[in-house]
Amino acid sequence: MKRLILGITASLMLAGSALAMDAKPAVVYDKGGKNDGSFNQSAYDGAEKFKTETGIDYRDFEITDDAQREQAMRRFAEDGHSPIVVIGFSQAAALEKVAKEFPDTKFGIVDMVVDLPNVRSIVFKEQEGSYLVGVMAAQAAASGKAGFVGGMDIPLIRRFACGYVGGFKSVKADGEVFQNMTGTTGAAWNDPTKGGELAKSQIDQGADVVFHAAGGTGFGVLQATADAGKLGIGVDSNQNGLHPGKVLTSMLKRVDVAVYNAFKDVQDDKWSTGFSVLGLAEGGVDYAMDDNNKPLVTAEMAAAVEAAKADIISGKIVVHDYMSDNACPY
Repeated sequence: MKRLILGITASLMLAGSALAMDAKPAVVYDKGGKNDGSFNQSAYDGAEKFKTETGIDYRDFEITDDAQREQAMRRFAEDGHSPIVVIGFSQAAALEKVAKEFPDTKFGIVDMVVDLPNVRSIVFKEQEGSYLVGVMAAQAAASGKAGFVGGMDIPLIRRFACGYVGGFKSVKADGEVFQNMTGTTGAAWNDPTKGGELAKSQIDQGADVVFHAAGGTGFGVLQATADAGKLGIGVDSNQNGLHPGKVLTSMLKRVDVAVYNAFKDVQDDKWSTGFSVLGLAEGGVDYAMDDNNKPLVTAEMAAAVEAAKADIISGKIVVHDYMSDNACPY
């Protein structure tokens, strides 16, 4: 009997190991790559967390031109990877094509909805997190003026800008927020020189705080604000440490959570498809606090942003979504 029990236990352990190894994940990053310090890097951090916790490795690919999107997805699928998580709205057309070719492969996409039975789509309420950093910017801007530098001029980035303006004007109704987009192509995500120029122009107009939602371009924005003795606001990942004491906060967009959950759900046999929307209530967006920005955040500012956060989660404040009507009422 003892030998039988030991045999059953060993079989169960082997079965558990086999189930765990069913996860053979992969990530396809958008332009800017996993070292952009922002959007793609958040995805990389989620993949690395999964690897550290489970010991299961993953493959990844950094595209440099649009043709590589489809090629990378197809190669990963042919090699038996699943799930394959692709980062960014620009991946949608390629994903739709490849996912149809490999119906038994699990795919995920961040920032776009692809309505296929083997695809999980993850989108975020960027306007909610942007509202919070707008509240903080208004508290910090003695001039009553702030700036926003976006990357590619698309409705998604306008959503960041609109939420930011809404939060700023909830504190300073007569305040002014200057807005500039870096460009209209994918190159807009990786142009720190232009990002710095746009930030400097806004500072010259009186902006005390500049928020960027511009991927790698944001390095230039944060450098320019630091050089001018003003405050920057980071995005996606926690960028407070890039210029300690010069970055007021960062609007966190938890792409890392989306990637980690996709990998882990396959490992745990809990995979689901369809689409999910992650806002403040779901832990999908937030603002960053750490030792780098703690001295910049007054008690009054902390109270104001926490009150706004609670009111958004409860539904007392409903932050306008630019993508609902391509308009901003603030």
